[in-house]
Amino acid sequence: MSADSSGLIVQPKVTDETPVIEVSDVRKRFGDQKALDGVSMSVYEGEVVAILGPSGSGKSTLVRCIDQLETIDGGSMRLDGELLGYERLGGHLRPMTPSGKQRQQRRMSMVFQQFNLFPHWTVLRNITEAPVHVHGATPAAARTRALELLERVGLSDKADAYPRHLSGGQQQRVAIVRAVAVDPRILLFDEPTSALDPELVDEVLQTMKQLAHTGRTMVVVTHELEFARNVADRCVFMADGRVVEDRPADAFFDDPQSERLRTFLARSGRTTQRES
Repeated sequence: MSADSSGLIVQPKVTDETPVIEVSDVRKRFGDQKALDGVSMSVYEGEVVAILGPSGSGKSTLVRCIDQLETIDGGSMRLDGELLGYERLGGHLRPMTPSGKQRQQRRMSMVFQQFNLFPHWTVLRNITEAPVHVHGATPAAARTRALELLERVGLSDKADAYPRHLSGGQQQRVAIVRAVAVDPRILLFDEPTSALDPELVDEVLQTMKQLAHTGRTMVVVTHELEFARNVADRCVFMADGRVVEDRPADAFFDDPQSERLRTFLARSGRTTQRES
């Protein structure tokens, strides 16, 4: 474990693998506000990485930049070693064409705070639309896959329902199934339980736990500390647009190295224990 000149406390993963996602010195501004101020992190095959931090720390901006919903102002991001958002032409880096950007985005799926389901489509169509019309699956194959996934999350009886007929937790589980249905290289979650009533949070977290146990590569922005401790391989703590600590989950919670993280955990008002 080491600390660099920026104060980042990191315990790097020792591996010869190419990271699925590699973020290097990424910077992003919104006007005068530094949303991301030199963020670096990597995510490897099969890892679940939880990103935590106070409101305004840059967590959501980071995953939106990875998914190319926001452009970065500096630094670089790579997916399986391929530069995201830019291509080299004639020895110079230039913004990627829209078709190239879409090709990269198809390898990632995002689950948002709001469910973003199309209200005039059934659950089944919400799930099968992208596999058929973006990824080239046959309607029959997409339907079979969607029904299998709905059964896994306990919603097999909701295939023909419309989003308005579902609870918030059910809608978010459908949104997760929609993200998984295209078999993405990496799943990104942006505070997936923040819009839910407290009694509905657990059903969504259970679905995410099931996904983690299948070996999916996941980056989860969350304020659910118990979930982070018991499901994540690594936890990243962000504050003021920077990564402050990036460590294995147990060490992150049991032995925080920075005063910022110690204060954050104390103010959360919760204790966390590893499930047996």
